[in-house]
Amino acid sequence: MVITIAEDLDIKIRILLAAKKLFASQGYDGTTIRQICEEASANVALVSYHFGGKENLYGAIFETFIPSERIATFDKDINPVAGVKQIIKEVTAFRFADPELISIIQQEIVMNSPRIQIIRHHVMPMWKLLQKWINEGREQGYFEYRSLDTAFMSIVGTLLFHRQQKYWMELMVEEKPELESLVYDLTDFIMNGLHYKGE
Repeated sequence: MVITIAEDLDIKIRILLAAKKLFASQGYDGTTIRQICEEASANVALVSYHFGGKENLYGAIFETFIPSERIATFDKDINPVAGVKQIIKEVTAFRFADPELISIIQQEIVMNSPRIQIIRHHVMPMWKLLQKWINEGREQGYFEYRSLDTAFMSIVGTLLFHRQQKYWMELMVEEKPELESLVYDLTDFIMNGLHYKGE
C-alpha cells in the first residue's frame, strides 16, 4: 500500500490534534501514545515514524499551532500603546481559536515541568515585546504605574486566565462574549490598570 503525501500530512495533523486535545484534558504525563493514536485513528508506530516519540510530538504541537511567524512580523518600533493593544488582541484571538493549547501552557507553567523550555522558546518573544512596550509607555508618559513587574504580570494574568472553566461557571452571569467584545473589554480594563493618559 502506497501512502500519498496528502494522506501522510493528514495522519500527522490528526496525531497532532489528538495529542493537543489529550494533553489539554489529561496532561502530558497522563496521556499515552496509545491513547493519542486511538484518538487519531492512527497506528502507534506512526508517532515514532513522524515525530520520534512523545517528547518530540509535544514540541511539534507548539511548532505547528503557535503563531510564531505572526509574532515575528510585529512592528517592534510602533507606539507602545498600539503595541500593548496589539498583544491584547492577538493573545485573546489565540485563546479563542485554541483554548486547548492555552490549557497545556498553563498546566506546564503551574507544574514547572522540564517542557517549560519548549513553551518559553515559542512564547517569550511576545511577552518580551509586551514588557518592552509597557516600560516604554511609562517612559514616554502614556502609562503611570509603580512596578513594571506587577503591571506586566497583571496583564499576563488577565489575558491568560481561564474564564470558561467549570469551577467558575456558577458565578458567571453573562453569556460567553464574542471575540470583538472581549478584546474591547480587556483592552479597556488593562489600559485603566496602566492609568493610560490618552483618550
